[in-house]
Amino acid sequence: MTTLTEQDDTLAMLRDSLARYLDDQHGFEQRLQALAAADDAPPPFWQGLARDLGLLGAALPEAQGGLGLGLAAHLALMPTLGGALAAEPYLSTLVIGAGLLQRHPGAMADALLARVVAGQAVLAFAHDEPHSRHARDDVRTKLVREADGRLRLDGRKAVVQAAPWASHFIVTARSDKGLSLLVVPKDAPGVQLRAYRTRDGGRAADIAFDVVRLNADALLGTEGGALPQIEQALDEATLAVCAESIGILRRLMRDTLDYVRQRKQFGVPISSFQVLQHRLADMHMALEQADALTASVGEALASGADAASRARAVSSAKVAVAKACRAVGQGAVQLHGGMGMTEELAVGHYVRRATLIEGQFGPPAWHLRRVAQLQQQQQQLSEQQ
Repeated sequence: MTTLTEQDDTLAMLRDSLARYLDDQHGFEQRLQALAAADDAPPPFWQGLARDLGLLGAALPEAQGGLGLGLAAHLALMPTLGGALAAEPYLSTLVIGAGLLQRHPGAMADALLARVVAGQAVLAFAHDEPHSRHARDDVRTKLVREADGRLRLDGRKAVVQAAPWASHFIVTARSDKGLSLLVVPKDAPGVQLRAYRTRDGGRAADIAFDVVRLNADALLGTEGGALPQIEQALDEATLAVCAESIGILRRLMRDTLDYVRQRKQFGVPISSFQVLQHRLADMHMALEQADALTASVGEALASGADAASRARAVSSAKVAVAKACRAVGQGAVQLHGGMGMTEELAVGHYVRRATLIEGQFGPPAWHLRRVAQLQQQQQQLSEQQ
């Protein structure tokens, strides 16, 4: 059995290897070139994560070709990926997609996981719909079991992150038994994508599933029983995005500090102005609070928190991270002046990603309502007992 010290050493080694690799293969100039290409192939560095680093199986169980590090691997790697604006398609493929596949072992899932670890498959989670507004159980995509035993899928999915890069979609659908999960190849007949670039330079698509027929083994787990797995996967993804934001915000702080130390007014660096020092201190405190809360929630989830406790903790972390993204992002732009939002300067790219993270997997207001509802339910249960 791996000890905590050995696990920490392994995670530190993976982080260092990843940071060096991204510095070499996905620097800011290389990112700009990739953005200009605007094709539907995964980012150029993606294959290297498997081929050169063997990194894509870090979180997976050893029986499925991984290192068995679980959620801790995601939380260790996402800040480094965030610091290089390289979190996709890791988030959709490893955190959500592989997380769902490993909880539903079988010949199809195991074969697809092997391809993921080898860098040969990219996954996208097709869950949100045009009307859903982050409601995790509001799914209208229909699943019907036909007379010959095959499955038919019909519906629409909106803003599916990394979909243009994906080889397979993991799709949520509703039948008379409840919510289910299905694996759908991108090239399946009846699947149509409208791909576009997101404001932060990522890729997404709206997807139409029109009379998509699938074999019975496309179903993950039991029909109608997927809601708990969907909730868990989205909570883990939300926490992973929180970890990603830490890398983004640290890069913004570093670039902003470098700038205010170099920029001069009245013959002195503007970093000597007390009002700017106060602003920088507020930005730093927001970042450190978000970092500490994300790490604390990660430890709570690793210790096996129940579903309600997990949901409250993750939503609380997301609110703190959203506030930090706002404080650090706006502060970085204002301290850089107008050049802070230009394409040529890295700061603008990081601010745009931080801004989208504020609303990803639900904005602060949604998470605050979620925490309030969970607390109310807990109180009602206590009163009944």
